[in-house]
This record gives sequence, C-alpha cells and structure tokens, in this order.
Amino acid sequence: MRSLYFRVFLMTMAVILASSVIGFLISNAYYHAKLKPYNDEKLVGIGEQMKRFIEADPGGMDRYLRNAAALGYQIYVTDGLGDAHFYGRSFRELDLKKPEIELVLHGGTYHGVKRFPNKLFISGFFDNRLSNTIGLPVQGGAKTYAMYVRPDVLLQFGELRVFFALIGLLTVIVSILFFIFSTRYLVKPITRLTDATKRIAQGNYNLRLPAGRRDEIGRLAEHFMAMSKELERVDQARQQFVSNVSHEIQSPLTSIQGFAHVLAQEELTKDERGHYAAIIEAESRHLAMLSKQLLLLSALEQGEEPLNKRPFSFRDHIKQVIYVLQWQLEEKELLLKLSVPESVTIYGDEVLLTQVWMNVLGNAIQHIQAGRSIEIRAEQRDSRSVIVIADTGDGIAPEHLPFLFDRFYRVDRARERSSGRAGLGLAIVKKIVLLHGGSIEASSVPGEGTRFTVTLPQL
Repeated sequence: MRSLYFRVFLMTMAVILASSVIGFLISNAYYHAKLKPYNDEKLVGIGEQMKRFIEADPGGMDRYLRNAAALGYQIYVTDGLGDAHFYGRSFRELDLKKPEIELVLHGGTYHGVKRFPNKLFISGFFDNRLSNTIGLPVQGGAKTYAMYVRPDVLLQFGELRVFFALIGLLTVIVSILFFIFSTRYLVKPITRLTDATKRIAQGNYNLRLPAGRRDEIGRLAEHFMAMSKELERVDQARQQFVSNVSHEIQSPLTSIQGFAHVLAQEELTKDERGHYAAIIEAESRHLAMLSKQLLLLSALEQGEEPLNKRPFSFRDHIKQVIYVLQWQLEEKELLLKLSVPESVTIYGDEVLLTQVWMNVLGNAIQHIQAGRSIEIRAEQRDSRSVIVIADTGDGIAPEHLPFLFDRFYRVDRARERSSGRAGLGLAIVKKIVLLHGGSIEASSVPGEGTRFTVTLPQL
C-alpha cells in the first residue's frame, strides 16, 4: 500500500512535469503567434544590410560572408545552377525546394522563418533546417545569387542555453529535495494522528499531540484531542451507567430474594408477612419504574420516540399537571404560585413535555420542607417560550449543580434510594427538552431555593 508520503511526492513530481509541459506549450504558441513574424522581419533587415555590403564590393563577397558566419549566422548562397556555398555551421536538413530558389533568383524575398509550420512540441527558433531561413537576391558581380540566412543559435546563445539548462536542472533537483523534506514535515503530524487513532481504538484515550501549529493540521490535532477527551468521557459515562444500572437492579433483587426467603418461614405472624410482602411490592415497583425509565431514555436517545408537535396553551397544560400532583402539594402543605399569561403557547409534544413538568415539580415537592412554596412563571421572549419553576427549599450545593442532569446522579443518595427514585428523571427531562430544540438550566442558592429555567422554541 502506498503511503501518503509517497503519494505527495508523486503528486509533486506530476505537478512539476505538468507545469513544465504546459509552460513550454504556452511559450511555443507565443513564439509561433508573435515572435516568429518578428524574427522573420528582423532577419530580412539583417539580410538587406549584408546585400548592400556585398553589392558594394562584389569581390569581397566570400570573405565578408565568412566573417558574417563567424559572428553567428548560417548562410547558404547559390546561383541555382550548381554553384552553391555554405558559410558557418552546417544545416541539419537541406530541404529547400527549387521553386523557393527560383523565387529569390527572380528578385523575390523568401520568408521561410515566418512560414515555418506550427508544431506543438517543436520550436522553430531552434530548428536549423535550410527551409527555416529568409532569402534575398544578391548581385555578386555579373551573377545573381540567392542568399539564405538564419541565426546560428548554438553559436549566439550556446553559453546561455547551457546556463539556462543548468538553472532549470538545478531548480528541479533542489525543488525535489525541498519537497522531500517539506512533505515529511506535512505528513509527520498525520502519521501521529494515525497512531493516535490506533491507540483510541485500543481504548487508550490519554493522548498528547503537538498543538503548536496554527494551520489546518494544528487545528485538526486540537479537535482530535478534544474528540479523544469526549470519547473518554463518554466511555467513562458508559461504564458508570452500566455500573449504576447493575447496582440499581441488584439492590432490589437482593431485597426481594431475601424477603421472599423469609416469607417462606412458617412461624411468621400475619403482620410480619404483610410487612415483608409490602417491601417486596415496593422493590418490584422500583424495578418496574427503573425499567420503564431506561426504556424511555433509550428510545429518546435513539430517536425511536416520535415527536407529535403541535401548538397548545401552556396555562391549560400546566394546570393538568398540577391537578395530578395536587394531593402531594396538599400533603406537605405547599403553596403553589402560578404566573402564566393565557397568551403563552408551547409548540411541542404535549405528552413528553408533561413528563418534564412532572419530574421537575415532583423533585421540588420531594425535596422542600412542608409549608414552603413553589412558583411557576412563563413568558414569551421573541420567538421562544421561557418557563421558570422555582422553589423556596434549602437549595443545592454548587458542587452538585453540574451533575444534576447526569444519569443516576443523586444529591442525597440515601434519601433518594429510600424514596424509590432511580436518578433518571432529570436525565430524561434534559433529553426531551433537547429533542424539542430547547435548553434547560438549573441554578440554586443554598438556603434560598432552586430554580429550573426551560426555554423552548415556539415553532
């Protein structure tokens, strides 16, 4: 399997090769479109100067052309009848046709550079064939010659060609070396993330990744560590959840088994049998409630509990909840204050939201002393409904507030266990509120009371 390092290296090589080819093609297209006519015109001007010097001194024609060739030109002179001479470096291909020679001998100008065919991967500037020249008629004494001229690129630019070729080669080599090391710099953090992923898969969440970088990889490392901490928290919560469920089930089962064994004794009185049977019944109810709450919480988390949302009056809704809890309020002689305008409406699942108010109000009734009070307030704020349930109990210590909505968390474990509560009520409350797109917050002042604030969107 190819590593990321090897893939990045191949991609870099492909980019260098592709950019070089594209750059050459664009440059070659520019040469054929712009530079080729310009070079042709320039060579015609140089050829005109040569022609004037030769016609001014026909006897020095041969010497002059040898000197011109030494200065960096390839020259071919012919009379069309077999008298032909080459000056300078030889042409790679002698492909000049007879009509092109006749054209010049009869006084015309041959534009071979300008008419050189466009080729995708061949630049005419470096192609030293005889057809890639300009031709002019020259009067050398009593004879007329056709003179063809092109620059000797190798002689004029030979050193520059080596210089630029060396620059290009060294640029590619140095670029490759830099890419090799820079690719390692890019890939190394990803390799660390891969190793960290393997450790997480093995259950090791205690990871430390370099977080000094401020680029995308640095942010990825930070998010990865945050994910690792969250997975560790979820794993711990899962283990704690299993432990709590096991404990909550084991305790009543042990009581049921023990008291069932006692009930089997024949010497028990009728009152004792009734007492032990009541304990078994209470523990059975506790198990049934625990099972029901666990199933509900699981259904809510997996989205299996469908939400039947509709708008309804919160005032009428909360009155029904209070009516159900009225006997508990009267038993503890609690004062209930209701401050809910008729205009306040709730958009949600009326059945599920009933469990929210039943749990929150039930907790308040359970924990405050007799003779205290509970207040329910509601109002519309922009496009949200805000419901506040506050009591005047002893309050909750600050260290307990962050964990109120955790599963099986109890502020007073002894009293909650004896009451038959499993510690799942507020966890269910929070899940229902979140499913409605809302939020719930708890605040408390020891000695003054506790307040729960539920915020729900109207639509």
